[in-house]
Amino acid sequence: MELKEIKELIKLVSESGVSEVEVERGDFKLAIKKTDEKTVLVQQSAPAMVQAAPATYTAPAPVAAAVPTEKMESHHTEVASNLITIKSPMIGTYYKSSSPDKPAFVQIGDEIKVGQVLCIVEAMKLFNEIESEVSGKIVKILVENASPIEYDQPLFLVEPK
Repeated sequence: MELKEIKELIKLVSESGVSEVEVERGDFKLAIKKTDEKTVLVQQSAPAMVQAAPATYTAPAPVAAAVPTEKMESHHTEVASNLITIKSPMIGTYYKSSSPDKPAFVQIGDEIKVGQVLCIVEAMKLFNEIESEVSGKIVKILVENASPIEYDQPLFLVEPK
C-alpha cells in the first residue's frame, strides 16, 4: 500500500463519521481508528513492506509490534532558486536533540551530508530519526523544539553543495 493511499484513508476517517477503517492486502494489514476529534491512530501488522523508491518510507510499526522501524527519509522540494526544503515525513512532535541535556543534531550554519540525523520526530511513542537526503548547509530551522508537526511540514531550509 502506498503512502498516498494511507494518507487518503486517514483523511477519510478524520472528515467522515466513520470511526474505524481496516484494509488488508496480502500480508499487509492497516487499521485506522479515530480515538477523539484530533487523534488518528495508525496501526500496521504483518511484515513491513519494503519500497525500492528512495523518496518513500514505511509507516511506523505500532508500539506492541516486534517489527523494526525502517529508516524514515525526509522529503525535500526546491524553495528558491538554490534552497531545498526538508519536510517532515510524518505527523508527530519535533525534537532537535536526543534528550534535553544533549546538543542539537544540527544548527543554523552547520554543514550536513546525506544520511546525517537532522532531528527526531516522536510519533505514537516511537522516536524516529530523520536523516538528510541532501548534502549542504543549514540556512534556517523552521520549527521550534518540542512542537507538534504535520506530515509534509517544512522543517529545514538547506543550501545544497
